[in-house]
Amino acid sequence: MKHLIAPSVLSADFANLQRDVEMINSSEADWFHVDIMDGVFVPNISFGFPVMEAIKRFAKKPLDVHLMIVNPDQYVEQFARAGASMITVHYEACTHLHRTIQLIHQAGVKACVALNPHSPVELLSDILGDLDMVLVMSVNPGFGGQAFIPNTLNKISRLRAMANQLNPDLLIEVDGGVGLHNIPALLQAGANVLVAGNAVFAAASPTEMISSMKNLSASATASI
Repeated sequence: MKHLIAPSVLSADFANLQRDVEMINSSEADWFHVDIMDGVFVPNISFGFPVMEAIKRFAKKPLDVHLMIVNPDQYVEQFARAGASMITVHYEACTHLHRTIQLIHQAGVKACVALNPHSPVELLSDILGDLDMVLVMSVNPGFGGQAFIPNTLNKISRLRAMANQLNPDLLIEVDGGVGLHNIPALLQAGANVLVAGNAVFAAASPTEMISSMKNLSASATASI
């Protein structure tokens, strides 16, 4: 499977949100990555349902919704109704993770779990078979523009080995500090969904940057 690119709309120009959504529509990107932050689980606040519904109104590609919030269970159905194609919750935010995954699937969307940089992938061994995707955070969540944490490559490799045994179809997503310089290494380690925010929206031509990211391969030269 060719890897997927999911531009993060957190880095878009909110004064021109429709323009940036339509840019992603016309690009080689596969998904929209939508970060939802509550100022409690992470030290930042992002948009809520009205903005997400506005994105959905113009988006022609799936919405990959990443919940960086406490008590995600109470909002799962509402995010599904607002247009999420997949919902990611944090391992660290869920007291009863299996129940949360069941709620997401019952809402008719794909269920995904994110791991913060300090959380080992082995924590997911007993639930990996129930997941559609795991998001490996390669920065500490909450803010864009952070530097990539090199140990992420080791985590992805271990997760891919686990998935080969327990869930071969598992998607592995990476979020934080992703750019042309490290995409080959991420693909080599076993990732197949790449979130990019600043690298896309700060580029002179975001569509060309997305195309370059989409067409890199694991065999290309990498530097971390």
